[in-house]
Amino acid sequence: MTAVQITALRHTYPGKKKTGAVEVLRGIDLTVKKGKIFGFLGPNGSGKTTLFKILSTLFPPSSGRAEILGMDIVKNPNEIRRRIGIVFQNPSLDGKLTIEENLVHQAHLYGLSGVPMQERIDFRLKQFSLSDRRNQFVETLSGGLKRRVELAKGLLHNPELLILDEPSTGLDPAARRSLWSALTALRSNDGVTILVTTHLITEAEQCDRLAILDRGQVVCEGSPEELKSEIGGDVITISTPSPAEFAEKYSQKFHEKPMLVNGKIRVEKANGHRFIPEIVEALPALVQGVSYGKPTLDDVFVHKTGHSLAAEAEEKA
Repeated sequence: MTAVQITALRHTYPGKKKTGAVEVLRGIDLTVKKGKIFGFLGPNGSGKTTLFKILSTLFPPSSGRAEILGMDIVKNPNEIRRRIGIVFQNPSLDGKLTIEENLVHQAHLYGLSGVPMQERIDFRLKQFSLSDRRNQFVETLSGGLKRRVELAKGLLHNPELLILDEPSTGLDPAARRSLWSALTALRSNDGVTILVTTHLITEAEQCDRLAILDRGQVVCEGSPEELKSEIGGDVITISTPSPAEFAEKYSQKFHEKPMLVNGKIRVEKANGHRFIPEIVEALPALVQGVSYGKPTLDDVFVHKTGHSLAAEAEEKA
């Protein structure tokens, strides 16, 4: 029942003379079960895309081992390619061709032709509600429609495993919901195992299981609900004119050290709504504002790494 097995996986890019080599994956160990949507969540530079490329057999790792559907990616790349589908972050469609022409060229790459090829094309076009657009040129399509064509193309040879790198890039909310509806249907109806790299919290929430990556390492792994339960309480964020002074006085008063994240104080506390008045009464002159909420995946990321994934995404947007 294992679709992907990763053991002690490392990868290093040769650097320039001044900077030296750069290790982007630093010992990844993971197991992905068949028939699941498994997400790799992390900021840019966490190693997600490098891991995607290795699992896609684009290049071998520097060390360690990865098996896909029971086959070693270094020893059996050609057999693996016949059994996986890939959707890259950047479009791989020919805009000057129609939707159907793009699929025909993809089918030829896998040795399909004649009636079997046409049956598969018709099936995928229908599956992604593209039948009435089959003769439309790709360059005229919206971002959401192009993603649906990418999915149809990646699934044309009936792969057992689908790998997607940042699939929602450039999509509006409606197109993103449509994409995830299609992925969920593929998992539930067709039994396709799906690997997704993403930096979006809302996207990660829809995965069956997640590995959160930071600086080339897996900092935690589990279902979204399991990961959020690790926080062990509510999340309180305090705005203050003097974070350092607040942290010092808070530690003296409550005998625990708060976290400083993006210029704000962060406290994890069971029954946080009852604790907020104590904070305000203890340090009234240093409290400008208080927010309170149940843990999110971004809170999990902060808890594990000390910095915010959501804040980094906003800075780079």
